[in-house]
Amino acid sequence: MQNVVTVNWNGMMAFTSEVPSGNGFTMDAYPGVGGENRGPTPVEALLSSIAACSAMDVISILRKKQQKVTGYQILIEGERVGEGTWPRPFTSIVIRHRLTGEDLDPTAIERAVQLSDEKYCSVIATLRQGPKIESNWEIV
Repeated sequence: MQNVVTVNWNGMMAFTSEVPSGNGFTMDAYPGVGGENRGPTPVEALLSSIAACSAMDVISILRKKQQKVTGYQILIEGERVGEGTWPRPFTSIVIRHRLTGEDLDPTAIERAVQLSDEKYCSVIATLRQGPKIESNWEIV
């Protein structure tokens, strides 16, 4: 299945993403680099995508295991190469899952996180596989 996302320039450094679900969003840059801070940066959106993808898997798995989760937070930390070096890819990403609930089973949580990391999260799987990326351009 092919997903097509259209990203349109809104002036300055802001871009709006139009997605198949219809739930588009705006990304922007920090004011220090020409943006107006009207949305997350693309790098922030990437980290958020990783966290949300994993969290959705974990919640789904824990529901099937009849775990009563009442609170869930993910802290995701990405370490990048230093400023002034281009490009600045992430060299490591740490995902910390924080859950609260009634009589949560640590084994069930550990397994849910493992299944998300290794089997279900498409965003993590994509990053691990390093897909072929091709760019082209046209003048219209």
